[in-house]
Amino acid sequence: MTLPTRTVPVLAALLAGVLLTGCGGPEPIAGATPGPRPTPSSTPSGASAVARVGADGSACPLPVSFGIAAGWKPRAVEAPEDPDLAELLRQGPAEMVCEIDAKPAGNIGFLRVWTVRGGNPASAIEGFVKAGEQPYGIALRETTAGTGAGSVLAAEVLYTVLDELTQESKKERAFAVTAPGGTVIVHLGGFDTAEHQAMLPAYELARTSLRTAP
Repeated sequence: MTLPTRTVPVLAALLAGVLLTGCGGPEPIAGATPGPRPTPSSTPSGASAVARVGADGSACPLPVSFGIAAGWKPRAVEAPEDPDLAELLRQGPAEMVCEIDAKPAGNIGFLRVWTVRGGNPASAIEGFVKAGEQPYGIALRETTAGTGAGSVLAAEVLYTVLDELTQESKKERAFAVTAPGGTVIVHLGGFDTAEHQAMLPAYELARTSLRTAP
């Protein structure tokens, strides 16, 4: 499936086409091809869940829960009292609340969970992407998170950023869903594009196993 490429200035117009709630049901994202609906057999090989994160008592209590792959280590992220340091944990309207480290599993990167108070997945992911490191080549699609009767409509973005440290381009992606209290964004970065690709099974595991009730 070929995903449409857009530049940042038109992201708002595209995302505005997503209505993730409402009596009339979800409307498709304007200009985007719907992604495949996940099924229990669609999770990439090598990404079986060994634990869930998000429920009370887990490393990161969250408004959602999802499976994590072997070796990945979650930790809750709490905002420091210093406002300058706290700002480092924000990206646009989103605040980082959980970081799941891939290094123990042999990769360099993280799955990071961000929350947005109020709003909806469309506006949340728009603000999140636009506040990142020089995003471009944005491809937007409509997909779902979870499986079966518990699945929910999600907005997903695939894009490229210019790393300010290395001055090299790398792929990133994120999906957003409505959750109690607002919106949850699950983001996958990585040291470089090769690391990003290697960690995709863990990202897809999070998406396909997500539940909005932890």
